[in-house]
Amino acid sequence: MKMLIKLCLMLSVVCALGGTAFAGTATREECIDMAKQAAELIQQGQEAALTEIAKSDGKFVWKDSYVFVMNLNGKMLAHPIMPGLTRMDNLLAVSDKNLEKPKMIFVDFVTLAATKGEGWVDYLWPKPSETAASPKVTYIYRVPGTDLFTAAGYYK
Repeated sequence: MKMLIKLCLMLSVVCALGGTAFAGTATREECIDMAKQAAELIQQGQEAALTEIAKSDGKFVWKDSYVFVMNLNGKMLAHPIMPGLTRMDNLLAVSDKNLEKPKMIFVDFVTLAATKGEGWVDYLWPKPSETAASPKVTYIYRVPGTDLFTAAGYYK
């Protein structure tokens, strides 16, 4: 519960910042491309890549989307919009924002990365400039030869 409260507080701060940097809607193809570009960067050097991916004004933030990186243990390693997530030990107990039937999205992300290596997860999550949850689909891509995956999503 404490983790969920922290997550909600961080989300509130992000929403309060407004959506000026989030003009336009990301496409399915952009999400795949950006997640794979981030994975290639990680393979060239993990520490430098995570620093780049975590930049809120970097190349991995575009339109209303962004790339984030997690490991298979449920630890967020880079998140340009909600960097506080990287300070949490494990996100596997955090659900999406569906009030009627919450979905354990981080479990779904990790399971997909570990078993299939890539694919899509549907869930509800607020857009960067809003507080109300919207339908979102995120592409998960396992970085070859590592226990990491990159992800990027778009809103429906």
